Order: sequence, then C-alpha cells, then structure tokens
Amino acid sequence: MDDMETGMDDRETGIDRRILTAIRARGADPRVAAAARALSGAGEHGALWIAAGLAGATVDGARRGAWLRATALTAGAHLASMGVKRVVRRPRPPHVEPLVRTAGRHSFPSSHATSAVAAAVAYGALGAYAVPPLAAAMCLSRLVVGVHYPSDVAAGAALGAVAARVGARWMKAGAHGVRGGAHD
Repeated sequence: MDDMETGMDDRETGIDRRILTAIRARGADPRVAAAARALSGAGEHGALWIAAGLAGATVDGARRGAWLRATALTAGAHLASMGVKRVVRRPRPPHVEPLVRTAGRHSFPSSHATSAVAAAVAYGALGAYAVPPLAAAMCLSRLVVGVHYPSDVAAGAALGAVAARVGARWMKAGAHGVRGGAHD
C-alpha cells in the first residue's frame, strides 16, 4: 500500500520511521539536544552557510568572486529545496516529538541539508575543509530534533551536492589558486 502523501510504500516509510525514532532518541541527552538545537537554529534559511560564504569572500580577497558565487550557489540550492517542498508537500514526522519549531509544515527535502551540503561542496572546493564535517552534523541534527525523516535529509543532501557540482565551473571562474579554475 502506498503512502499517498509521500509516494513511498509502507516498507520504505517503516524504515524511515524506525531510523528517525532511533536517532531522535539520542536527543534525550541534554547535551546532544542542545547541540542539535543550536545547529538547527544556525542553519535556518541557510543563514550559517551564507554568513560563512560572505566571511570567505571578506577574508580571501584574491578569490572574492569565487566565494560570492559559491554563496549564491548555496542560497540558490536552498531556494530550490523550498520549491521542491511546495510541490511534494510531505508532512513532517508525526510520530516523534520535535525539539524545535519549524518555519514550515513540509519536510521533503530538508532545506537545512540542501544548503549544508551545497556549502560543503562549494566551499570545500575553495579549501574550507572544516565545512563538510559541520554540514554532516547539520544533516544529522535534523533527525535528532525530530523534524525530518532520513529520506528527507538524504534527498536534501543530494539536491545540495548536485546544485553545487552543476555550478562548480561558474563558481570557480576567475578564481586564482583553485584547482580546476579558469587559470589552472
């Protein structure tokens, strides 16, 4: 039997629910819950990643244009995920108590995961190697706070990675010292 809201069959939905329930249980530890809440808050509307990209543009004047384009790619990926959400309209998981409030009712794909992974790919290409682990933590935080199914996070991560990879050539245009850039 298909879940009309998600387009997923019962087996897929059951696996999603079981994984989410197991990860959400880790939020019972107050330290884990606090860290997950902080990450979720920082990632709202892609704010952490946009701020990081603008900081990169500020401190790396030689590659300011590449950083600004990477920031635009990250913001664009976030906007794309919001558009997909409006089309898919999958409700948030009702079987777990969320630890945070959300900006919207729909969960597929995770916009936090989309912008986090877009930033990880784009900023990572510019040498910001601390971003990918932070992006992974952001993705996991959405499960710990109980507002997304694992498939929402996976789809958001895939969308962010694809968006950043598709825009990589444009991002690196004119970037000095970037492998694969226009001057390599």
